Amino acid sequence: MGTNGSTMLEPLRQGLPPLDPAAVSDAASCALPARYEAVRDARQFTRRTLDQWGDGDRFDDVCLVVSELVTNALRHALPASTPRTPEQNPPVRLHLMRWTERLVCAVRDPSKDSPIARDSDDFSAESGRGLFLVDSFSDSWGWHPLAGTLGGKVVWALFRLPQHLESAE
Repeated sequence: MGTNGSTMLEPLRQGLPPLDPAAVSDAASCALPARYEAVRDARQFTRRTLDQWGDGDRFDDVCLVVSELVTNALRHALPASTPRTPEQNPPVRLHLMRWTERLVCAVRDPSKDSPIARDSDDFSAESGRGLFLVDSFSDSWGWHPLAGTLGGKVVWALFRLPQHLESAE
């Protein structure tokens, strides 16, 4: 398969990374309203969750990536006509899942469009830069469309967690 040369950061269109869902040791999620304050809410939720799980050492990287994924979901996935009011079914949802040595953050949004990192000569351009940050600060990332009634897509990023060495008996 040749590449179409669009961008080096065309994300992998695939499911979550090859991690056994049954082996998830912790999972948490929160619904985010279609308002930009949701980015702050997502950061606070991430901090509380990582503190609870004892994974605060990767907080800065994870939080930066969560901020970018949520911002992208709000900016690109919600048409301008979407009412920015509290809804019964908030359109964006953040999921945090932890395995022994991996942490995945995934953001669901209602748009079926592929997240694309735009190559830009304008370094002050906001658009597209977030995905370069996601790529830089996470260990891998990708996205996949959702089937069924939910629709939309999930964009995920994976972080390797430092081994917490148990004292050998």
